[in-house]
Amino acid sequence: MIRETPSVPSTEDPIALIAALRAENESLKARIAELERQLGLNSSNSGKPPSSDGLKKPARVTSLRERSAKKPGGQKGHKGETLRQVADPDDVVDHYPSACSGCGAGLDPDTSVSHSARQVFDLPEPQPLIVTEHRAHDCRCPACGAKTRAAFPDGVNAPVQYGTRIGAFVLYLLHYQLLPEKRLVELLADLLGVKLVTATIARISQDCARRFQGFADVVRDHVAAAPVKHMDETGFRIGGRTQWLHIASTALLTFYRVCAKRGSLLMNVAGIVVHDHWKPYYTMPGVLHALCNAHHLRELKALVEIEKEDWARKMQRVLRRACHAANLARDRGVPLKPSLIALIERCYDAILAEGLAFHEAQAPLVQPVKGGRKRRGRVPRRTGHNLLLRLATRKQDTLRFLHDPTVPFTNNQAERDGRMMKLRQKISGGFRSAEGAMDFALIRSLFSTAKKQGFCNGPSVVNPSLALSDRRALASVRGRREAAT
Repeated sequence: MIRETPSVPSTEDPIALIAALRAENESLKARIAELERQLGLNSSNSGKPPSSDGLKKPARVTSLRERSAKKPGGQKGHKGETLRQVADPDDVVDHYPSACSGCGAGLDPDTSVSHSARQVFDLPEPQPLIVTEHRAHDCRCPACGAKTRAAFPDGVNAPVQYGTRIGAFVLYLLHYQLLPEKRLVELLADLLGVKLVTATIARISQDCARRFQGFADVVRDHVAAAPVKHMDETGFRIGGRTQWLHIASTALLTFYRVCAKRGSLLMNVAGIVVHDHWKPYYTMPGVLHALCNAHHLRELKALVEIEKEDWARKMQRVLRRACHAANLARDRGVPLKPSLIALIERCYDAILAEGLAFHEAQAPLVQPVKGGRKRRGRVPRRTGHNLLLRLATRKQDTLRFLHDPTVPFTNNQAERDGRMMKLRQKISGGFRSAEGAMDFALIRSLFSTAKKQGFCNGPSVVNPSLALSDRRALASVRGRREAAT
């Protein structure tokens, strides 16, 4: 091993060298702590998706919810879905004993004195397609001799075409159940004997999107004007590039938008917006804000598990108990008592003061050095310190659910509405064109809104007169909103 002969430093060199080594040591310690923190993050204590946990997903032994006294399973008063016998079955098959079990004498149907029944629910046998021929007759007028041809019904535009029921079935499987086009073609051929091609499926989607553009505009305006709405955004791969899907929803309405930029927010929004503290939401004029406390609980959980900060455990408990109190008051139809709200806020402020005192007593973090120079900007703060400052400056938005019973504790509504959109990307990879992504977002808005309103259940899924009618769909949205207001 070749050793380099160190140069003899001047009288000031050792002091400068020690100072430089100390600074480098502190910087490396901070870097190691940050890397260790990243290794400790997972889907339960951060905003990372569950798919990022991989095969090393930790066992879920704790929950963000507090343990209750209720037993697992369906609770008292829960409406079950047990299969029950019907009074008028479609088919009855009678079974008679052939001989007496006592003496062996023969028995026939006339000897029946009672019966017991068991019912079997099953799918009907697959039937071939129903072919309906429309004939537009030419009639000659007996008075003037002119010949007049009858008009074909709306939607009957070609000598041979598929009907609206097949179209509704394709749209439901493609855009709601997220079946890829090629597998959808295979399913239709195997189960129904319908041989479609992917180009026909694409044309069905395009026709539906064009027909329901007005419906999407109505949903957008109603969501923007709703007293409380949830908003979120997620990346979408379109044409090999990352674009953005914006979600705006309520308990009864869902509106999806595809945008090239993440900051392209919905316009003309009023009321209260529930979101996850993405800062551009605070640039929206004329709205109030409510923050997602599920995000706060996950961040607090990471501070408890990784940094071992005691104030975070206390804040977790306060937020959970505040949520429980708000839910109980909402279920009873009464507001929270002002004295209880004041008590929760005093505990909240005391924990914030404890956490801020803890972090102010810590040694300041070393400014990162890059290229021999310190980075410009504010002095870096620890993760817990940043969360404390957010909870302090946005206290009103964090605790808005205590003062307004219409404001939920979390932004789970928007996250649930966006979860299936991400699943679509995982299944099929992305979209080839922006037009295809926009059609998908529009049709998905239709199906999600219909499902929320109980409009897309059972036979109505594939019944075009119920599931794909412009007038009925628009009337449903308007009627539900008028009833709510």
